[in-house]
Amino acid sequence: MTTSPLDSFMSGALHPIFGLDHILAMVVVGVWALQIGGRAIWAVPLGFVTTMAFGFVAARAGVSLPFVEPIIVISSIVLGLCALFVLRLYVPFAIALAGFFGLFHGHAHGAELGNATPLAFGIGFVLVTATLHALGILMAQYMKRVSENAPRILGGFSALLGLSLLFG
Repeated sequence: MTTSPLDSFMSGALHPIFGLDHILAMVVVGVWALQIGGRAIWAVPLGFVTTMAFGFVAARAGVSLPFVEPIIVISSIVLGLCALFVLRLYVPFAIALAGFFGLFHGHAHGAELGNATPLAFGIGFVLVTATLHALGILMAQYMKRVSENAPRILGGFSALLGLSLLFG
């Protein structure tokens, strides 16, 4: 039996929040996008969210991806390092990198749907993911007022926590 649309929405909305690896990657996408600047501020998070939706649909369609959980943890490390070292990639490459990781995050959401209604669940996690990206952008903007290096520190923090999740 499926759950109600509201319960499904809430389940989807809470899913990214209850995984530290999800939160780290999603916030640091926003931090890194702000560091790149220009159209990357919206394009990199949008690339992540778009491929995340594709990953969700793929999981629901029975497509399997290898190493989903390790790659999700690795995303918090790699994206954190991008922010730590202020890696200003050509925007399409930054979108591709974020999108690669978004695909795996979405696949995990789709694989862990349970009895939830897919559409409501999907809307919930997409909205929360976009909110976490926006939070990363806003945090980085505020932190830059305190210190130009503060967003870099947040990236390093994400990478270190990701390493502790991977090897801890």
